[in-house]
This record gives sequence, structure tokens and C-alpha cells, in this order.
Amino acid sequence: MTLPTEMTRIEITRPGGPDVLQPRRVPLPTVPEGEVLIRVRAAGINRPDALQRAGLYPMRPGMNPIPGLEVAGEIVALGAGVDTFAIGDRVCALTNGGGYAEYCSVPAGQTLAVPAGLDWVQAAALPETFFTVWANLFGLGGVRPGQRVLIHGGTSGIGTTALMLCREFGIEAFATAGSADKCQAIRDLGGEPINYREQDFSAVIAQRTAGQGVNVILDIMGGSYLNANLQALAMDGRLVMLGFLGGARANDVDLLAILAKRAVVTGSLLRARTGDEKAAIAAQLREHVWPTLGAGRCLPIIDKVCPLTEAALAHAHMEAGNHIGKIVLTVD
Repeated sequence: MTLPTEMTRIEITRPGGPDVLQPRRVPLPTVPEGEVLIRVRAAGINRPDALQRAGLYPMRPGMNPIPGLEVAGEIVALGAGVDTFAIGDRVCALTNGGGYAEYCSVPAGQTLAVPAGLDWVQAAALPETFFTVWANLFGLGGVRPGQRVLIHGGTSGIGTTALMLCREFGIEAFATAGSADKCQAIRDLGGEPINYREQDFSAVIAQRTAGQGVNVILDIMGGSYLNANLQALAMDGRLVMLGFLGGARANDVDLLAILAKRAVVTGSLLRARTGDEKAAIAAQLREHVWPTLGAGRCLPIIDKVCPLTEAALAHAHMEAGNHIGKIVLTVD
């Protein structure tokens, strides 16, 4: 396959707002051992991209400084040692950065075949959210059929994915949102909405569960919600933190609630996981979730699609906070 020598990618020209995202012409990336080169057809937008753009996401040495954590497209080159894929395969992948580009090199272990029936936009909206939800709600959270969960940010990409998987696996789900239309979207996904602008979510949980609480909480808020989250947990419950939109520090924490409920407070960053850990998550998704997607269930909700060169517009739309589901960039 003859490949071009150059491509367009979106660079963060300096820390700042969406306007700092600018297209640049650069050489194609090399394909290291164990990786595949993907001709990107679509790339998902995620909140860590915006944090990285603003200079607020910790970047370890060796991390790709180009944003973009998930892509979908065709494999156009194979690194040494890759025998699980072939040139021309339709795939989606969790990247280690670099997804906002026409070509992206990704470890083969973080790459999955596009489920039957999905287009490029849908496929690009899968990896970051499904890896995150599976690793945290089902992995760290250990949720099981018949249990209850509370999902904060119920209409985000993470939230909608978590709600769909809860419905699929027989888990009762509550989710917070801040508007009537978002609450309706949560109902449509099988969850019970809580409007955090009008209701105290911990009080609602106590009322709806007869004081028993929820077994797992998937939290994006952090410090500002910590005490209320502890109140909403059931005995032996798990609070799994994914973000800190409400602050990374918490004051006046009710530590007695942790002891009294034997609660576990944990969390993780997907990007910080090793390649082997990400490959293990991919294998679990392939076994437990990909057949569901191939059957046409739990498909990602797409809120907005923009061309790659309008990445700044896509980021501005995400940060406005009115979207329901995923925002995706397409590449011609």
C-alpha cells in the first residue's frame, strides 16, 4: 500500500481555550514494534482532551502530546510482531494520544475490530468510554446484576455508556443531570434521573432505596460531592472517582461514614494504565460487550459531528455542556 509522506493533524499551539487547536502538516508517524498504523476516518472527543489542551492534564514523559484518545479507521501498516490484524481491517482503537490526525499509530493490544453494522462515527465513539466504564464500573466497582449504581454526569459519553451497559446487564441505575431534557434522555436509556439543580441526590437515593443506598457510584465531580456520595453508598459500597469537576480536594470529610459503611473509595486514570492493562480491558470488551454492539444494542449516542479541521468548534461545543452523548471528528 502506497502511503503519503505527510498528513494533517491538530496541535495544541499553547495552553488555552479551544482556539489554540490548529491544523498542521507533518510527516506520517512511524509504526513501532507491536503497533498498527490506522488511516483515521473518525476520532472521538473526550474531556481529557480539553484538560490537556488547557494545560491541566498531567503528561508523563513519552506521552504523545497530540490530543485524541480514540479513533476508527482502516489498518494501513503493521509494526513488527503484529499477527492479529491485517492490512485493510476495519478497526477502532484506544490510542496513547495522537488521534486528532489523518493517521495514528496504536498498540495492537488496544485495537478492536469494528462491530458489525457500525459506521466510522459510531466506532470512533466506542473505545475511550467503553474502556473507561468497563474498567471502573465493572472492574474497580465490581458491580453485579441486581445491584444499584449512581452515575454522575448521566448524559456525558461516560454516563450514557454506563447507563446502556447497566440496562444490558440487569443493574438498576440512577443518574444525575441538570436539565429536563437531559433527565428525559436518562429515562430513555433505562435510568432513573435526579436533577441535581432541584434535588439533593443523596436524599433521593435514600428515599428510592428505602435507606439502603447504592452499591457503586461512578463520580466525575470529586471533592464537592464526596460527603454526599458517602451518604448515598450502601454497606460495602464503592465510590469510583473518574474526575474532579468539583475540585480535587475535599474539606471536612466524614471519615466515620467510610468506616461505618466499610466503604471503598478508589478511582483511576485510563491513560496512566500500562499497555498490558489496556490490552486486558480490550480482551474483556471483546468477550463481554462487542457481541452486544454487533447485535445492535448499547450503540453510542452521537450528539455532534465536526470535520477534523474544526476541532476547536467541537471543543467549544463540549465545554458549553449542552451535549448528550459523544462528539466526533471526521476525516475525509
